[in-house]
Amino acid sequence: MELGGKLLIAMPGLEDPRFDRSVILICAHSPDGAMGLIINKPLSELDFAGLLAHLDIARAPNGREISVQFGGPVERGRGFVLHSTDYPLRAGSMEVPGGYRMTATLDILEDLAQGEGPAQALLALGYAGWGPGQLENEIQHNDWLICDATEPLIYQADHGAKWKTALKSIGIDPLSLSAIGGRA
Repeated sequence: MELGGKLLIAMPGLEDPRFDRSVILICAHSPDGAMGLIINKPLSELDFAGLLAHLDIARAPNGREISVQFGGPVERGRGFVLHSTDYPLRAGSMEVPGGYRMTATLDILEDLAQGEGPAQALLALGYAGWGPGQLENEIQHNDWLICDATEPLIYQADHGAKWKTALKSIGIDPLSLSAIGGRA
């Protein structure tokens, strides 16, 4: 099962509260494990302007404002910019299956602060990570549903609607989901 470039949708019965109603873009998936970014949990305590000030990056009057998300519980002090492919690959960048890129260097933050950079972007602090076979096991235990990633879903401004929108994209009414799973 290849999950790179797919979205994971947290099921209501998922026991870890950090992932409650999460939508995660899987950026890398191999036999060695998986890495993804939560794309629907904006940080209330930090916005992009505050992050730039903390990093001592000057912001131009036409500087961009992008969303800052809780990307996951691993390495929460590390930032990852998920963005469209119109921004060139550089050292510290990687292709994400499905037509996305992820960059983890200050260059992209500086470009965005100057009103440049990729057309579409969101910043995630931290990431979600799984060891070998762990994610596949969680999927088998009905912790996650899988759907295709789309730019409108990833970059839409209404982060609170992403979980329901992702479910609806695979024909599931969120009201029909139960927090208690079973086996037939």
